[in-house]
Amino acid sequence: MQYIAVMLGIFGLEWKLKNYIEENKEEGSTHEKCGPFLIIRKHHNRGAFLNAGQNKQKAVMVLSVLLTIALTAMFVVTLGQAGRGLLKWGLTLLLGGAYSNTYDRLARKYVVDYVSFNVPFRLRNVIFNIGDFCIMIGALISVIGYSR
Repeated sequence: MQYIAVMLGIFGLEWKLKNYIEENKEEGSTHEKCGPFLIIRKHHNRGAFLNAGQNKQKAVMVLSVLLTIALTAMFVVTLGQAGRGLLKWGLTLLLGGAYSNTYDRLARKYVVDYVSFNVPFRLRNVIFNIGDFCIMIGALISVIGYSR
C-alpha cells in the first residue's frame, strides 16, 4: 500500500541521515549548504520540540510512544474507510516522522536533529530533522482532512 511505503521511506531516509550525522559530524559543528541558507549541525535533543521536557526524558519517551500508538490506531481505522485521502496522507507523514523520532528516543535516548535555517531571527537557533517537518506538515494536513 502506498501509505505504508511512504511511511517506511520517511523512516528509512531519516535512519540513514541520522546515522550519517552521528558518524560524521561533531556535536556543535556547523556546515552551510544551499549557499548559506541551510545549516547542518549535530544536536542531541533529549526532550520534545525545542528541548521541552529534557529533564523528564522518561515522561517524554512514554508520551511519544503513547501518542504514536494512538495515531497508528487512528491510521488503521482510517485505512478501512472509503475516501478520507487527505486524512490518510496527513497521518502517513505524521507517523513517518513520529516513528523515526520515537525510535530515536527508545534506541538512542535522544533524537538526532541536524538542520536549521540561516535566518535573521530566533528560528536560526532551532534545529530540526526531516521527521519534525513531516510531523508538522502531517498534523496540519490531518486536521484539514479530519474536518472535511
